[in-house]
Amino acid sequence: MAQERKQRDADSENQPKDTKQQADEMKENVIKTEQNGHADPDSKETKVANDVEEKEKDESESEGKTKDEVIFIQDVGFSVKIVCPGMEPFDIQVSSMELVQEIHQLLMDREDTCHRTCFSLQLDGNTLDNFAELKNVEGLKEGSTIKVVEEPYTMREARIHVRHVRDLLKSLDPADAYNGVECNSLSFLNTITQGDILEKKKMRAESVDCTPPEYIMPDSKERPLSALQPINKEQKAPQCVKVLTTSAWNPPPGNRKIHGDLMYLYVVTLEEKHYHISACSRGFYINQSSDEDFNPKPSSPSHLCHSLIELLSQVSPMFKRHFGVLQKKRNQRHPFERVATPYQLYAWTAPTMEHTVDAIRAEDTFSSKLGYEEHIPGQTRDWNEELQTTRELPRKTLPERLLRERAIFKVHSDFVAAATRGAMAVIDGNVMAINPGEEAKMQMFIWNNIFFSLGFDVRDHYKELGGDAAAFVAPRNDLQGVRVYSAVDLPGLYTLGTVVIDYRGYRVTAQSIIPGILEREQEQSVVYGSIDFGKTVLSHPKYLELLNKAGQQLRILPHHVKNDKDESIELCSSVECKGIIGNDGRHYILDLLRTFPPDVNFLKLDEDLNKEVKLLGFPIEHKHKLCCLRQELIDAFADSRYMMFIKYAAFHLQQLNQRKNNEGNNNKSKALTENGETKPESVDNKDAKNEVNAEAQKDAKDEKATKQIEADEAKKIVESITDNSEVEESTKNIVKTASMAVGSLKDTEFDIRFNPDVYSPGIRHCDDVDPPLAKQRQLVKEAAEFLLTVQIPTFIRDCLDHSSAPMDGATLSETLHNRGINIRYLGKVCNLLSKVKQLEYLHSIAVNEIIMRSVKHLFTTFLQGAEMMNLSVAIAHFLNCLLYSGALANPLQGSVDEFQSKNNKKRNKRKGRNNPLQCVDSNEWAMMTQKSLWISLKQELKAYFDYDLTSHDIESTLEVYTLQKASMLRSFCLKTGVQILLRDYNFESKNKQIFYEEDIVNIFPIVKHINPRATDAFNFYTTGQNKIQAGYLKDGYELINEALNLLNNVYGAMHPEISQCLRMIARLNYIMGDHAEAMAYQQKAVLMSERVNGIDHPYTITEYLHLALYCFANSQVSTALKLLYRARYLALIVAGENHPEVALLDSNISLILHAVGEYELSLRFLEKALALNIKYFGAKSLKVAVSYHLVARTQSCMGNFRTALINEKEAYAIYKQQLGDSHEKTKESSECLKHLTHQAVVLQKKMNEIYTGKNGASLPPIQIQPPSMGSVLDMLNVINGILFVQISQEDIENFKKEFEKQQNEETPESDATAAPTTLPITPAIPTPQEVAAAE
Repeated sequence: MAQERKQRDADSENQPKDTKQQADEMKENVIKTEQNGHADPDSKETKVANDVEEKEKDESESEGKTKDEVIFIQDVGFSVKIVCPGMEPFDIQVSSMELVQEIHQLLMDREDTCHRTCFSLQLDGNTLDNFAELKNVEGLKEGSTIKVVEEPYTMREARIHVRHVRDLLKSLDPADAYNGVECNSLSFLNTITQGDILEKKKMRAESVDCTPPEYIMPDSKERPLSALQPINKEQKAPQCVKVLTTSAWNPPPGNRKIHGDLMYLYVVTLEEKHYHISACSRGFYINQSSDEDFNPKPSSPSHLCHSLIELLSQVSPMFKRHFGVLQKKRNQRHPFERVATPYQLYAWTAPTMEHTVDAIRAEDTFSSKLGYEEHIPGQTRDWNEELQTTRELPRKTLPERLLRERAIFKVHSDFVAAATRGAMAVIDGNVMAINPGEEAKMQMFIWNNIFFSLGFDVRDHYKELGGDAAAFVAPRNDLQGVRVYSAVDLPGLYTLGTVVIDYRGYRVTAQSIIPGILEREQEQSVVYGSIDFGKTVLSHPKYLELLNKAGQQLRILPHHVKNDKDESIELCSSVECKGIIGNDGRHYILDLLRTFPPDVNFLKLDEDLNKEVKLLGFPIEHKHKLCCLRQELIDAFADSRYMMFIKYAAFHLQQLNQRKNNEGNNNKSKALTENGETKPESVDNKDAKNEVNAEAQKDAKDEKATKQIEADEAKKIVESITDNSEVEESTKNIVKTASMAVGSLKDTEFDIRFNPDVYSPGIRHCDDVDPPLAKQRQLVKEAAEFLLTVQIPTFIRDCLDHSSAPMDGATLSETLHNRGINIRYLGKVCNLLSKVKQLEYLHSIAVNEIIMRSVKHLFTTFLQGAEMMNLSVAIAHFLNCLLYSGALANPLQGSVDEFQSKNNKKRNKRKGRNNPLQCVDSNEWAMMTQKSLWISLKQELKAYFDYDLTSHDIESTLEVYTLQKASMLRSFCLKTGVQILLRDYNFESKNKQIFYEEDIVNIFPIVKHINPRATDAFNFYTTGQNKIQAGYLKDGYELINEALNLLNNVYGAMHPEISQCLRMIARLNYIMGDHAEAMAYQQKAVLMSERVNGIDHPYTITEYLHLALYCFANSQVSTALKLLYRARYLALIVAGENHPEVALLDSNISLILHAVGEYELSLRFLEKALALNIKYFGAKSLKVAVSYHLVARTQSCMGNFRTALINEKEAYAIYKQQLGDSHEKTKESSECLKHLTHQAVVLQKKMNEIYTGKNGASLPPIQIQPPSMGSVLDMLNVINGILFVQISQEDIENFKKEFEKQQNEETPESDATAAPTTLPITPAIPTPQEVAAAE
């Protein structure tokens, strides 16, 4: 629980400093309970949640909101005096909305009071209620005195105290982060910068040591992993005691219980003294017991102390000294290094850790601490009730929504943590099945009120759909369904808490339990849907009403199916979706695996697909028949169809009007004057319009402004058609033809919705009630075709500007998913990428991802065939078969088994019965060879992705696809949860295998779950971004700061979205000229990204790059270089050298090296950057011109004028061609040429003089003017895409008008804000990859 208060530190860290005075009076109220959870940054789940309508509403309101509602959250702060026994009184800041408990937390975390856990707080002699809010405490005001009163211990309090002491002694130990427990994770920023950058003295000139380590130099081939986790010598925590454990004399016998003994402890001090300690209600004292004799009487002196730490300090001087040092170090760490993350993050490498004796940890493992939760002693949590109750909280006002979202997030992250622990216990054989008689794969489990089932096809449920393969993906599809229904967030419709966990080769689904479902048969409980795939189908009016509402946002078509009695039954979901009313009266839906329409490109059907689709090699028969299209695709498809509809109708209406006008019909047809509008969509009208709006904005970004204007005009024209009876036939016909043209399900209006059951086997449709089945099927086919002919090509086109280049498989998958492209299309994407020379790097990343995903499929089956005792050998063997090309010995030789294998047979048989998931190991895994693995791999790639791998072993694959083993290994570990030993693997070795069993350290679960969102914060953030794009920096800055407050309110201190928000605030501070603030915010962004995304996540690399720039601006030159070296090293491990991000890093590194006069080094990085830029942007791009110019500049500094001339000429040629003679860049370049030519001529003359032996001739010293820091910073800003453009006031006004026209936003207050004369044009979210200035 010590974490709660850390969170407070962390949040106060997050406060915008420019509102300091406000912060003193108010303090945001941040969730202070331990957080357990972790989310993918940027995940686009908001797509559904903020159905566009709401967003627009919020944007118009948010101005008002910032003024009124926010006052509720930020509330009065004041200071109170705390009086502790035996200490000087001290003051603390509190806020009126905090609970009394939070003062407790603060005291338990403070250096001078952290040794107390069992105390109460008193005000004027009255004990305060722990759960009261401070504002409700009578008589509490500014300057009040609160007394800390030591309370008598109970058994529970004594145990909590001992745990707390253990946590304090272990607080610097990174073991928890490596073992992936307690929501700890790693962070190395302060190790790399050698201390906190904010505390470095600004004035002291640093001694700049800039030699980069050899392995990050351009073209270096070695990829040492050991540098991934640099060891900080100073972080080593001093040992305070040798042993602190519960004693074997526990529990106290009856006669001692009534003397007040609670428990006994055993301690060995550093001075080698052994003590037995009793805990009684008054505290801790030393008793007279020894290891052999029990004598609980107090020894003399007994040292009775209320706190164990005080007692130990009295008996052991070394404890006292070391504990002091430990406390100092603990308090030097940044709060962000200590706070727990919301979801657990697992490290894929770990150093050798010594395993220490820790009886308290051991006791925790084996005591039945089911869901050992501090706040509910001795009972398990009712997860379902908690998850559903939080959803039912009111959500009308901003404070209500914040409270609700905070509760949802908190319960959800706790649930994910509990589900993960349970799933691991199930697979490790630590939970008894509820049907122990059944065979292993069919068993189900209940643990801590969570229901667990395995991903196998039991009772042939999925026989028709692909057996085990279908059973394996069903949970994931179901989770997608839960995700979208939770995002729609419809009151009255409930989904189950769902987490999908992959662990040790098994897939486990964890679900919260519907009240009452275990007491009755499934047949009795289902009131909606079908449990036998459509033979018997039930419907229910309440479910139809709820699902219809949700279906409108999800574009699901209500439809009818026939049951076995030939009755037609109406549904508004797929047939498998079941509705169960729980004993609590709530309407639950489950089995959402077919929420979305089927993907016909992967189904073998009787009907033919379109020619274009067939040419691409479809349909491909997939392993299972559960392939669905993604929510993002459905949205994009509907948007694009709506645009078509509007343009089509508008075009014909215009023609119609012209005809009418030509007939001299002055009486303008009523159709155009009435200001009604057709319901152009069966879905929410406003919703569709805004989507078009969004679409239109997107188009504008693509510089297709023409389209934009057409669309706007078209919209006006279409909206002017009314839907009352006076509409003329001709206009009705136009709407009808437009509807038909876009494949709408209705003739009278735009209606694009999907029936998820159109291709489900064994289901009979009712053509008489629904739109014709052929039409429904055609839509589904067209959506699948849209994915192939529009989404994938657009994705590839958008990649060509390299502005958001994915660096690894995870970021690539995210980019594809955001466009609605499923990963099963990756094979096709690879084939297309291979044809684009500039996207060679992306092709490598995609091929790496497709190979590693197939490897994961094979590895899953492989693991199921290996027994626990051989697991590490088996995994090492698998990795050798995958990545090593030399000769492999049989892994079972060299006596793998730690026991003689004589009695092996017997033992195996016996094992099989006890833990059903422990297979009888036939040692088949040991038969795998490199050849057999690569053959299966090629088959898997062909079968799953329809991809033909042209290579046949690891070496040829590396060569053909320019992959590297380090990235492959990282990808493998992240996908499978394997943790390997941190050491420098010799990947090139040909005669000694790469991996041994000692290298496999651990296996972690891979956890998939939904990510509840902070919707208000998201709206503030996007509004802020729009303001910034419009040039209102101050307004935008305030909105984004407000978003940060709201994010902290919902998520607590740590979350990927918060780190993104911090990055944005840092960038804005930088643009507005506050470099110190920029550095402070960016430091937090880096720390947080390391903690929640991972120390080598691509986002973390970007954060490092930003921080380096801000450090340089604050003249911390060597720190900036260290950060850039770290970023380059991480980029090399993650993606290798062939990547646009590396080009950017190299330009940054070389500029800074140039600034400190390291020309030779600088040149090496610059030349690499130049080569990469030419590769990605083409030889004639302006980026390349900048690189040529920088190379020339560096060469001239080295006195190498000739080559400098050649390079500057290249730059001049590009500028002249791209920008023309009169452009300032071209002029600058030509000046530069003159200067260089002059220098070269002077030098040549002198050379000739020396050559001809003229008297007194010597080379002149080369005149090098080292560049000023300012000029280097300007250049850095240019290559990182940060521009300060001088514009006249008039331009700004025009720009604003144009912008407001686009936005259709009425923002009266913003017109009043005078825009700055120096207007930084910043891209949407300025990222370092932004295209440089001139482009």
